[in-house]
Amino acid sequence: MTTARPRIPVSQWTDPRHVRGLFGERAAARWLRARGWELVAHRFRVGRHDLDLVVRRGGLVAFVEVKTRSGAEFGAPVEAIGWRKRLVLVHLAEVWRERHGRPGETYWFYVASVLWRAGRAPVIEVVEDAWRLG
Repeated sequence: MTTARPRIPVSQWTDPRHVRGLFGERAAARWLRARGWELVAHRFRVGRHDLDLVVRRGGLVAFVEVKTRSGAEFGAPVEAIGWRKRLVLVHLAEVWRERHGRPGETYWFYVASVLWRAGRAPVIEVVEDAWRLG
């Protein structure tokens, strides 16, 4: 039997990629809330995987994968989500839907791209309906 790793408080994170990712998730959540979305979950975990954001507006629920970058040299954020990652996200979304879904809701996957350069406001772009369940 394996034991769970203890959670490290955000204030003690040392990997700049993790800090940048959390910043991007929070920025994307603010951006979505400003456009009428309700933040339902942040980092919904199942095992060692998580959904970055789950947001709802009316009968539409969006599972949002956030990709935070400091530059564009590694390509578009949507391109960083390969078929394996999509399978994991679909599985997580199905678990979330079974636990928290409501009758009549529609489910979409979004990708939020956060370009963050030190000293500047983040630039956020969201790809709606990036792919579908099933």
